Amino acid sequence: MMTAIAVATALLATPVPPPADPMTTEIGALDARVFDAYNRCDLPTFSGYFDPKVAFYHDTGGATFERDAMVDGVRKYICGKVKRELIPATFRVYPVKDYGAIEEGEHRFCELATGRCEGIAKFVMVWAKQDGTWRITSVLSYGHRAATPAEQRSATDR
Repeated sequence: MMTAIAVATALLATPVPPPADPMTTEIGALDARVFDAYNRCDLPTFSGYFDPKVAFYHDTGGATFERDAMVDGVRKYICGKVKRELIPATFRVYPVKDYGAIEEGEHRFCELATGRCEGIAKFVMVWAKQDGTWRITSVLSYGHRAATPAEQRSATDR
């Protein structure tokens, strides 16, 4: 009887996260699709998520102000080399009145050849919703650093 009471008390004391709001769910699904295309090097699909005049700021790589230049950078430096994994606990979405949303979080980058996830970075993406379609208009990719040993584990390792 005491065991049942202890288990019931533990279950009741365990916080249950509130369900995500619809915009967070929608942007989360879009993030997953954008980076699925990125990880598979499906550049036509990947490109389609970005505004033609996207502003992309990368703390170690510089800035670009057009989609084609940004996609070319992915082709040169990402395709066949690394994959991106979102760190789910860092994912946040904030609505922007009459415009769209701001997405922020952290992600890790894993080398395809070794499977090692040695890089972490923060990101912010600004999404605009126009005529029912979401497009990324601005990206900040910053705070690039080496992953700690605990952070190096791929999501598939856990």
